[in-house]
Amino acid sequence: MPFPQRPPSRLPLSPPQLVGTELDSLRATLEAGWLAPAGPAPAAFEEAVAALTGFAGAVATSSGTAALHLAYRVLGVQPGDEVWAPCMTFVATVAPAVQMGAVPRFLDVTERGWTLDPDLLAEELSRAARRGRLPRVVVPVDLYGQCCDLAAIHAACGRWGVPVLCDSAAAMGAEGREGRHAGRGARLAVFSFNGNKIVTAGGGGMLVGDDPALLARARQLAGQAKEPAAHYEHETTGYTYGMSSVLAAVGLAQLPALPARVARRREVFATYAAALGALPGISFIAEPGWGRANRWLTVAQVAPAAFGADREAVRRALEAAGIESRPAWKPLHLQPAFRDAPQAGGAVAAALFERGLCLPSGSGMSPAEQARVIDILRGCGRG
Repeated sequence: MPFPQRPPSRLPLSPPQLVGTELDSLRATLEAGWLAPAGPAPAAFEEAVAALTGFAGAVATSSGTAALHLAYRVLGVQPGDEVWAPCMTFVATVAPAVQMGAVPRFLDVTERGWTLDPDLLAEELSRAARRGRLPRVVVPVDLYGQCCDLAAIHAACGRWGVPVLCDSAAAMGAEGREGRHAGRGARLAVFSFNGNKIVTAGGGGMLVGDDPALLARARQLAGQAKEPAAHYEHETTGYTYGMSSVLAAVGLAQLPALPARVARRREVFATYAAALGALPGISFIAEPGWGRANRWLTVAQVAPAAFGADREAVRRALEAAGIESRPAWKPLHLQPAFRDAPQAGGAVAAALFERGLCLPSGSGMSPAEQARVIDILRGCGRG
């Protein structure tokens, strides 16, 4: 019995978009008898993502958070180790490390790009080296699909031999310096295929890297750390973190649509910026001259004194019209779960949260739907 379709009564922030070939890909996978994290679909998805991003290899996982957890394991994070990350990010960036007993330390972001401040990082690493307590790993984030300055971050960390794990969960299709794909240059990087991402499998993630030994270790841990023996042999414990053939089949069908979806999301951003950017008190994240964001989400900054309304007033007006919007990430150093975590700075991220509002940015959003959003925002201001 078919399920009823979801009524189009609400404009979501970033809904999944189908390309039309997912059913064919799923049918071929299921008719071949594959369902579990095995068979040709996950392997093919890994190869396709590695080729697209420029990494030597990839490990498909059940979620982006699972991929981060595997990365922390293979990079040797131990209880009591420090893990450094920008304070402006989603909790999943550091949650697996915290659950492993690591201590998070949060660093501020830049005012223009909203990603980890490389200069602050370099200063803090020098101080940490003098204290004799360098982080086990630094985890920059490609926020809202905009690449961090990974070259500068890698240079700062490389001076002290600290590995870089890039959380590129929302940055599939984004580019950093010299046209390198998001995450390239990090020891390991992670992508997500959650339902709200540009390319979605309805869930799942991918751990990518250039070190075959690290990837092999991650793959073993993802499969309950089984040793190569006829019986079940375990020298350590692992996880059930492999990506199912069903998710991989959907992801494979979605992946060819990535260039068009990035182009569409950039068009959505450009339309918002052109229609609203000249209003007093409204601004948008600045794209660095050396990178090309995928514009996964468009985030507006609302300055109440100049605009005439604050972020929450705008959000409530959109909600009343059946339009989903959401405050920018609440910085992790302000989250109750991390009230005792050390930090460096945080004022920039706190201000971005206070003013930031994520606007509907779906690749399938119609011009008429976006015009509704724009009209409501204009109506909230002084004019």
